[in-house]
Amino acid sequence: MSADEGITRDAPVPDGAEAGGGPAGGGPAGGGPAGGEQDPCGTRPVRAPALDVTPTPDAPPTPEVAPVPAPDPAPAAGLAALSLPFRAVGALALAAVLVLTALHLSFLFLHVAPANTVSKRQAKAVNAWIYPEFEQNWKLFAPNPIQQDTAVQARASGLHADGTSFMTGWYDLSARDGAALHGELLPSHARQNVLRRAWDLYASSHDNDGRPLGTRGRLSAAYLTRLATQRLERAGAGGPGAELIRVRVRARFTPVPPPPWSGEKLGTRPAYRTLDWAEAHR
Repeated sequence: MSADEGITRDAPVPDGAEAGGGPAGGGPAGGGPAGGEQDPCGTRPVRAPALDVTPTPDAPPTPEVAPVPAPDPAPAAGLAALSLPFRAVGALALAAVLVLTALHLSFLFLHVAPANTVSKRQAKAVNAWIYPEFEQNWKLFAPNPIQQDTAVQARASGLHADGTSFMTGWYDLSARDGAALHGELLPSHARQNVLRRAWDLYASSHDNDGRPLGTRGRLSAAYLTRLATQRLERAGAGGPGAELIRVRVRARFTPVPPPPWSGEKLGTRPAYRTLDWAEAHR
């Protein structure tokens, strides 16, 4: 056996090729398929090794990513959180508060504004709304603020339960009002000012001799006498069962001491204005 035959016999026969040499599909004589490698000895083309097409085990499936849920909408707040009937009631209540606030501010503006056509025409309604709870006093900001304390005092004469007459001493009605207000969390604005306002009304509607200036003066005198009578009866003037027949009112004016740094000299002796006896009014 020759060397060429040994090589030929030992060489593997490619798949699809005949024993005589050429490929089954036909190709160029004496040559291998296109792209094939030549045998190193030059006798026969050697087919390139086939690619490994053995299927690989299936890769584990990629885990599916769950979709991120959308955030829940913010819970409703305020009137929107209520049911329709409650929303309607809340809207009506809010509207009522706004209307009342606008009405109050309008009356307050007309009260403190300079006299004009509207304030004069609506004076009765404005005064009924403002007094006594919402009265505005701007004397704190005046060039000459109040510099004295005014105390209203009263005394009475009448009959005891056994028919004997009596006359009381002076009762400081203003001091009693002040003592009753101490310690109260929400003191009454009317109780603080009704007696003082009654005296101011009397003083502004009477001349220095005590003569009334028109109908307003007579009404203010009766009003002051009625207040004094009620306060004296409440204080028990004359004792149990006593009947008050006449009442006398006076005002005590005490200057407010100036601050030490002002250097102002002002007397502190009180002055009095005493009214005539008047029939007790209830």
